[in-house]
Amino acid sequence: MKPILVREELLNRGIRMFTPLEFRRVFPKSRDQIQYFLETQAQQGLFIRLKKGLYALKTDLPSDEEIANALYKPSYLSFEYAMAKYGIIPESPYNLTSATTNPTRVFSTDRQAFSYFTIKQDAYTGYYLDTTGGRKILIAEGEKALADYLYFVAIGQRSWNDRFNVSKLDKDKLMEYAKLFERDKVIETVEKLPW
Repeated sequence: MKPILVREELLNRGIRMFTPLEFRRVFPKSRDQIQYFLETQAQQGLFIRLKKGLYALKTDLPSDEEIANALYKPSYLSFEYAMAKYGIIPESPYNLTSATTNPTRVFSTDRQAFSYFTIKQDAYTGYYLDTTGGRKILIAEGEKALADYLYFVAIGQRSWNDRFNVSKLDKDKLMEYAKLFERDKVIETVEKLPW
């Protein structure tokens, strides 16, 4: 396999991030040949290894948001990252924050850190597929991003922020999302917001 032709074929198929199995579907070679090619090309700069079993074209990297969704599944962008995007908080976070039903984890690449925080299965909702700019990312609605954050405030794992801008949020929708966590303190925290 010639690296330049491999890159061209992946781009023609719209594939910029892939597992060895997905790569093998495009290039039908033995598992060992595929693994050797992926490792060699990661060292030589065609690919970047995002984590064990997940690669991306180094010259045509997906967006950080797309990487965040792919690194740890199931997950959707939420908490500080989504709140900053919606203007709920004024500051932008240093890393991309996501909600997951899996154990809490942090991944780091050469360029970015990705944090995943565990929420219960019943609260794993309130996100949508954003296809802006040709990318496909799962991200929380503004109300859900804030509810996720306030859950962690209620359990003492995040600090209260006096600068929440909730003027564009739907209080009833936020309250419905807060109730999914089944904790009185989350609901009380929603009531404390500067409506």
